[in-house]
Amino acid sequence: MTSLLAERSAAAPDGPPKGAQRPRLSTVPPFVSSSGQEAVELAAVAGLQLDPWQQYALHVGLGENADGSWSAFETCVNVPRQNGKGGIIEARELAGLFLLGERLILHSAHEFKTSIEAFRRIEQLIMNCDQLRKRVARVRRTTGEESIELLTGQRLRFLARSSGSGRGFTGNLNVLDEAMILSDDAMGALMPTMAAVKDPQVWYLGSAGIGAPSMQLGRLRQRALSAVESGVPDPSLAYLEWSINPHVTECRLGCSEHDDPTSPEAVARANPALGFRLSLEHTERERLTMGEAIFARERLGVGEYPSETEDTWQVIGEDAWRALADAESGASDPVAFSIDMTPERSHTSICVAGMNGAAVHVEVVDNRPGVDWVVERARDLHERWSPRCWVVDGGGPAGSLIPDLERALGVEVVSPRVRQVAQACGSFYDAVASGDVVHLDQAPLATALAGARKRDLGEAWAWARRGVGVDISPLVGVTLARWGLTAEVEEPEEEVEPWVAFG
Repeated sequence: MTSLLAERSAAAPDGPPKGAQRPRLSTVPPFVSSSGQEAVELAAVAGLQLDPWQQYALHVGLGENADGSWSAFETCVNVPRQNGKGGIIEARELAGLFLLGERLILHSAHEFKTSIEAFRRIEQLIMNCDQLRKRVARVRRTTGEESIELLTGQRLRFLARSSGSGRGFTGNLNVLDEAMILSDDAMGALMPTMAAVKDPQVWYLGSAGIGAPSMQLGRLRQRALSAVESGVPDPSLAYLEWSINPHVTECRLGCSEHDDPTSPEAVARANPALGFRLSLEHTERERLTMGEAIFARERLGVGEYPSETEDTWQVIGEDAWRALADAESGASDPVAFSIDMTPERSHTSICVAGMNGAAVHVEVVDNRPGVDWVVERARDLHERWSPRCWVVDGGGPAGSLIPDLERALGVEVVSPRVRQVAQACGSFYDAVASGDVVHLDQAPLATALAGARKRDLGEAWAWARRGVGVDISPLVGVTLARWGLTAEVEEPEEEVEPWVAFG
């Protein structure tokens, strides 16, 4: 395996790369103003100098609507360990105490020792700053009662999380450290208390998911993925994640669509503190000691996030789909073909639809890893079947194939608009419900349907490509192919021999 240090000079001739100051994955609700700059300046008064990425997190997390309320009810910062998320916590809590007038701030962590360490750090910041110390009424250091109270009544309390630790408190601000270990019981204790608070906020700070204990973090991340997929920001969540885009099992050798976990660029993308308080020398030692899987999680942000539900066949029931299977089914002219691929470009599907009596036959013609094979295969199918059209969602990952397809096939590819994609999905759903679809019970299509989820498109919906855990391209493909049977297709004008006009 290539060494990070060996690659450093080639990757960054002017020195080691700096960490990315903007997250790879993010959604931020719109806002008209922010208290972030004031929070940054107050932190500096207390001796806390923040990196640009930390300042950015405060800027978007403290975004305000026109009426002065928080634009984000929830803010989540998901970043590998030792990058400085503690600095964000401290700056946010200082702002809550000394700038924003938040009456009660609750800081909790999974482990008691983590909570105590956070208490000691912010106590030191406050008590070592004359401007802030003179506003403190008392500091409680009794075990389990750690808190800081101001002369004006604002309080900052530190707790170890449990199913009952938040009950009885109505925090204006709730800071949940170690958010990758956050149970439903803890959330159940916290959330109802906030109903009585005007304009509260919850801040989650943690690193990559570790499986079942990361259920709440997984929920937040899924909301962010859905927002990115739809292009519409989550209305109440600011989610910032520093991580790499890892290879998947289906990736071919030399795949360039995903991040090389051994490269300095991958470390820089996932670690904004690289070049500030982290070095490539240190991260290389970690990689050699931890092994690839642990290094990917702890340093590159590649987490394991549990699904909200293990239920399958949520959109179209398995019994309804299996009932339409017909091993003898086939399509007659006219037929329509479609192409779709996964967002990661790891798999591509070619699908077909055609009439079978009164029903429409749908079929996955090909489902293979990669992209390189698609155009040649499409040319072969076009010559054999002369379909009425080829359908590709121009806004989807397969849209990049359209120019090459049109050159190879000599026809214009039909690209549905967003509303037409929604119509195609709704029509496919209705056809299954009414029994007007037949199929061969192919495994790739059944697997896609079993894991299928919807994504909202205003008052309509489409198949969700991200966050479903399966290759959804066979389902998107047959949906679009069926739509292509009735889509408007511009017929080529008949060529007239030049001399005919003068006959």
